[in-house]
Amino acid sequence: MIERLPLDEQLAAFKAALSRNGTLLEVLGRTATLDLPGWYVTGGCLFQTVWNTVTGRAPGHGIKDYDVFYFDDRDLSWEAEDRAIRVAEKVFGDVPAEVEVRNEARVHLWYEQKFGVVCAPHTSTEAAIDSFAATTCSLGVRLESDGRWRVYAPHGLSDVFGLVVRPNPVLAPRAVYEAKAAHWRRQWPELTVLDWPGTT
Repeated sequence: MIERLPLDEQLAAFKAALSRNGTLLEVLGRTATLDLPGWYVTGGCLFQTVWNTVTGRAPGHGIKDYDVFYFDDRDLSWEAEDRAIRVAEKVFGDVPAEVEVRNEARVHLWYEQKFGVVCAPHTSTEAAIDSFAATTCSLGVRLESDGRWRVYAPHGLSDVFGLVVRPNPVLAPRAVYEAKAAHWRRQWPELTVLDWPGTT
């Protein structure tokens, strides 16, 4: 059971699982050429690739898109973010998946309107990853200039390999967590979904 292995062995298994997803590797490699500050490939494309490995599915099963986060607070205008998005669209144009690039320094400007709760300005890409609705989602990977993988996993990897979805009630409302968890369970019925705190 990988979820019970020491962390260094889990990291090796994590990299091996992600390396089965050719689209993910392509996104990682191409994002590294964009020179986005503090970037990570993050979200579902990571933990869902692991779920697919653990459950014997094709590496890309159920993956809706590939999220690229970066953090640039020098210019919080939509126009600046849109320029980065347009450059990325050209770089990822022939990748057989949707790649969504977002500046996490701007999230507080639109989050309340979309989700109904106030979001304080993030201070880094890592802080944005920390605020995902489930701890299982809180993962980021990027390629450093020397080719090393930088892995950000503030809640570790045991739940990811153990197919456990655990709520992270720091920002996203309960309804967002429950909707995401229900969607994931339809795609991966093997998941164990833990209740939002205070529910029975």
